[in-house]
Amino acid sequence: QVQLVESGGGLVQAGESRRLSCVASGTIYNIYLMAWYRQALGKERELVAHITSGGSTKYLESVKGRFTISSDNDKRTAYLQMDSLEPEDTAVYYCSAHIAKSALRRPDDYWGQGTQVTVSS
Repeated sequence: QVQLVESGGGLVQAGESRRLSCVASGTIYNIYLMAWYRQALGKERELVAHITSGGSTKYLESVKGRFTISSDNDKRTAYLQMDSLEPEDTAVYYCSAHIAKSALRRPDDYWGQGTQVTVSS
């Protein structure tokens, strides 16, 4: 089994910062990519940022310059540093990872349970 556990969510004031963490555990051969998605109430889930095992990153346009994704491959952990938070960033943030459980198996996508981030104005 593979598990992703997010932490770091909570209530913050607009303009403040927050760091989310996502730890992958279980039967893992290789993590190819880790990503953060978010889903606001009544809206579709959207990709916020991803980072490949090689360190390449991609960001949602509205968070560029404010959010930074990073990872620690040895710790199997991804982080999302969120600065200058805005009320529009309020959402449940989900961690996702593209993981191969062995050298003989194709990688699959796994998801965490999500962590709520609420930004008050």
